[in-house]
Amino acid sequence: MCEFTVRLLIGALAVVFAAQPTLAQQAKPNEEMQAVLDALAKLDPEPLETLTHEEARKQPGPPAALKAILALDGKSTELPETVSAVKDIAFPTAVGNLPARIYTPKGDGPFPVLVYFHGGGWVIANIDAYDASCRALANAAKCIVVSFEYRHAPENPFPAAVDDAFAAYQWTLQSAETWNGDPKRIAVGGESAGGNLAAITTLRARDTNVQPPVHQLLIYPVTNDDFETASYKQHANAKPLNKNMMRWFFGHYLQANAGTALAFPLKARDLSQLPPATIITADIDPLRDDGKLYAAALEKAGVNVQYKNFEGVTHEFFGLGAVVSTSKEAVRFAAEGLRTGFAK
Repeated sequence: MCEFTVRLLIGALAVVFAAQPTLAQQAKPNEEMQAVLDALAKLDPEPLETLTHEEARKQPGPPAALKAILALDGKSTELPETVSAVKDIAFPTAVGNLPARIYTPKGDGPFPVLVYFHGGGWVIANIDAYDASCRALANAAKCIVVSFEYRHAPENPFPAAVDDAFAAYQWTLQSAETWNGDPKRIAVGGESAGGNLAAITTLRARDTNVQPPVHQLLIYPVTNDDFETASYKQHANAKPLNKNMMRWFFGHYLQANAGTALAFPLKARDLSQLPPATIITADIDPLRDDGKLYAAALEKAGVNVQYKNFEGVTHEFFGLGAVVSTSKEAVRFAAEGLRTGFAK
C-alpha cells in the first residue's frame, strides 16, 4: 500500500472518529441541574473519597446547594413543600431504637404507607437530608411516608443496614394502624443506597414469607458492584457522585463481606414473584445502568416494571423539585406507580 493511500485511510478514519461523540459529550446537565452543581461547587466540598467517614459526614451535598439557591432567590429555605403533619418517632430493632419520621398528607385516611430509606452510600446522610423527597411523595401519592434511619458503616457494616431496613418494614406492618395507615397497603422505596435497601427488603420479605410490599419504588438504586457498566465508564468523574466515591462507599460498607451477593439485588438467584416496581434513574449518573439492568432483570423474571431514565439530570436530582423541574416530573412518575400499587 502506497504512502498516499495510507494517508488517505488515516485521514478518513480521523474524520469518522471525530464525528463520533465521546462518552463525556453524550450527556450534559440541563440549565437547572447545572445551577445546582454550580451552587454545590461554591460550597467547596472536598472529594469524599479522600476523607474519613467522620469528615465525609460534614461535607455539603445537593440539599445544601438547594438551600443556597433558594436563599439567593430570596425564598424560604425551610419546608419547601408542606404536608398535613410531620412526627418524629423511634422504632425498635434488635440493637435498640432508631429514629424515624412520619409524613402524613392531607385527608382523612386510613392512608396507604410508603416505607422509605434514605441514600448516602450506607455511610453518610440521614433522614433530614431526604426530607424534601418524603414531603413530595406524601403529597403526590396521597400516602403516609415513613422515613427510617439505619445503622451506618463503617461502624456497622453490612448486613446491619439490611437488618435495620427489614426491621423497619416489619414494624410498619404491625404499627401502621396506630398512625392512620393501612397495613394492607404498604410499599417500600428509597434513593441510591436506600433503593438498594428497599429492593433487598422486598426480596427478604418474599424469602421469609412475610407480607410482601404492594410496590417497590427504586430511585437510582445500587443493585450491583460492577464498575464496568457503560454508565460507570461514561460518568466515572460525574458530580455529585462518581466511581471513586462508590468504591469508597463499598469499602466502608462491605468490609469483610466484600464480594457477597447478598448485598446486591441484581445478584439474587431468583427475582420472580416480586411486587411491581417503579425504577427511576438519572442519565448523568454512574448508577444509571444499575437501575436499568435491574429493571430488565425483573421484567425477565415476570415482574411488572415501569422504568424511566431522566435526561439532563444527575444523581440526587429527585429531591430538588424546588429548583429542578425534572424532579417534579420524576415525583409524578413515582407517585403514579405507587398509586397503582396501592389500588390493588
